[in-house]
Amino acid sequence: MDIPFLITLLFLGLGGGFLSGLLGLGGAIFMIPLLLYVPPLLGVGQFDMKQVAAISMVQVLSASLSALIVHYKNRFVSRSLLLYMGVCNAIGNLAGSVFSKDTKSSLLLAIFATMAVIAAVAMFIPKREQGENISPDELQYNKPLAIFLSLLIGSFGGMVGAPGAFIYIPAMIYLLNIPTRIVIGSTLGIVFLGAIMGTIGKMTTGQILWPYAIALVIGTIPGAQFGGKISKKVNTKYLRLAIAVIIAITGIRMWYQVLTGR
Repeated sequence: MDIPFLITLLFLGLGGGFLSGLLGLGGAIFMIPLLLYVPPLLGVGQFDMKQVAAISMVQVLSASLSALIVHYKNRFVSRSLLLYMGVCNAIGNLAGSVFSKDTKSSLLLAIFATMAVIAAVAMFIPKREQGENISPDELQYNKPLAIFLSLLIGSFGGMVGAPGAFIYIPAMIYLLNIPTRIVIGSTLGIVFLGAIMGTIGKMTTGQILWPYAIALVIGTIPGAQFGGKISKKVNTKYLRLAIAVIIAITGIRMWYQVLTGR
């Protein structure tokens, strides 16, 4: 076992976990490019996209659960959203993760890049915050639309090893008109349920490299806890901006690789 490679993954998990807790993202939106590009840049090893998709799913599972605990204590998690969108996300992720076994890595990369670009564009659209002080238990939204969106996002997310938090956030803010803080907290629960099924799908099809996945998880859990505590103190406008920038950079870099092969 390559110790420098495992240490690198531990620190990547720590940073990815922090951003997960801070921004309500499961972690795949930044873990996938980090796993693809940082190890070879440091000369410690290299993964292909299919291996990264499987490992990142396990990382998302641990990051979302760890950060969810913090946001739930802060009363930013809607149980209704978890029920309707979480279950549908789990179903979609299971189907997508199983289907991905027979899908080319280049196609998975293209799907991920497309989803990232769409999400980034949406997040840059100005929006006045509605219902900032509303309780998660009093939340009203279009449930049929929420179910449809969750099934669609979950299916694509399962294919690329990303339960879809970076798509859920703009969809919930702009299409379902849900307050940003509740979106961030609830999205972690939604992607956690999806990551359970996605991990099962990739595990049963033998796609997960467990020693590397475990190294990521060890770093992810404390990072996500710390990020979740910091998130409560940051203005929602800056949280949305940070999410948009991260998604945009990731999408552009991914499309560069799709088009150039590098």
